Amino acid sequence: MHPYRSHTCGALRAADAGQTARLSGWVHAKRDHGGLLFIDLRDHYGITQCVFAAGSPVFAQAEALRAESVITVTGEVVVREAGTVNPKLPTGEMELRVTDLAVQSAAEVLPMQVAGDEKFPRTSACATASLTCGATNSIAT
Repeated sequence: MHPYRSHTCGALRAADAGQTARLSGWVHAKRDHGGLLFIDLRDHYGITQCVFAAGSPVFAQAEALRAESVITVTGEVVVREAGTVNPKLPTGEMELRVTDLAVQSAAEVLPMQVAGDEKFPRTSACATASLTCGATNSIAT
């Protein structure tokens, strides 16, 4: 198996269930559901949900990861339970049950969110900066 990937993060489907896969990418999002830790792993091709079970040898290491850390995970492709399928993702019918984790590059705390769906209001500091600097949003024609 290639040291960094057997598939891209957008390649796996439910039909791949039972296979061992290795993926590399950025930690896009992390959710702790008490006993299970979910990491959405992102690369140029897509996003795959990776699952870490409490008590697994790599759980503590995964729990310490920050967004935008670069990791390589190896595990078994499994079909998601009916109520957990994500129709918004091409990979939404499957997930990777992780058995091995290698941190390629640990991210520091980020000053702002790089990726994700959260919406942030425009701060008054941004508006003030453009007024005091004389910046405009118009383009000369």
